[in-house]
Amino acid sequence: MLPIAGVVAIPFYYILVNTFKTQPEVSASPLALPSSPDFSNYAEVFESLPIVQSFFNTLYVGVVSIVLMLLVGSMAAYGMLIGRGRFMTFVGMLCLVAFLVPGQTTLIPLYRMLTGMQLVDTLEGLIVLYMSGAIFCYFLIVGYMRTIPTEMFESARIDGASAFRIYWSIVLPLIRPILVTVGVFQAMWVWNDFITPNVFINSPDKQTLVLQVYSAVGQFTTDWPAFMTLSVIVLAPLVVLFIFAQRHIVSGLVAGSVKG
Repeated sequence: MLPIAGVVAIPFYYILVNTFKTQPEVSASPLALPSSPDFSNYAEVFESLPIVQSFFNTLYVGVVSIVLMLLVGSMAAYGMLIGRGRFMTFVGMLCLVAFLVPGQTTLIPLYRMLTGMQLVDTLEGLIVLYMSGAIFCYFLIVGYMRTIPTEMFESARIDGASAFRIYWSIVLPLIRPILVTVGVFQAMWVWNDFITPNVFINSPDKQTLVLQVYSAVGQFTTDWPAFMTLSVIVLAPLVVLFIFAQRHIVSGLVAGSVKG
């Protein structure tokens, strides 16, 4: 596994070392270590671009949309688990079809819908769009929920608990590992997404971090040190998140893969 990990780490090494070089050094020896570490690229990026504002924009969109995705996805999974009949089967097939449709094919109708709702060029519009990721949350969570003994639900009903009380007090605490797993996956998607904010956001003060990376790409030339510096700034929070959440990710996926 170590040689494989080394191959995977090469792109990260390539990006990181070139953030400490000038443009001529990057062109002359992109894989070599810098002759003398130069932190001016980071200083220049923070001075010339609204990185802090874009960071908080991305954080706001990410946190709110992920919470809503997990809430909607887990409620849908719980409803499908306790529901019966042809209608629930139809809804399950509809969710499957919706999951198979590429998001890029729906950009034009989505843009028209958000224009009518006056949500284009707003962070709230991005949150509404990202809520479509609840369908992915649903598919992972419903498999995990099937490992929960149904006797627990029946005992709660006998004690007089409503369907929402069972969901809030029993189901949510039990599915916490898969919620963390799905939350990390969706966080990586929202944080790294480029096409959605690029299409629906026009104002500079509402741009996300990924859009700032594209600012280093000119019509004829690319400022590679700035481009890679911005890439490191975008990747750093995700790396930290993944390091702290990796144990929960593995336990959530493994626990939901086997019943009994």
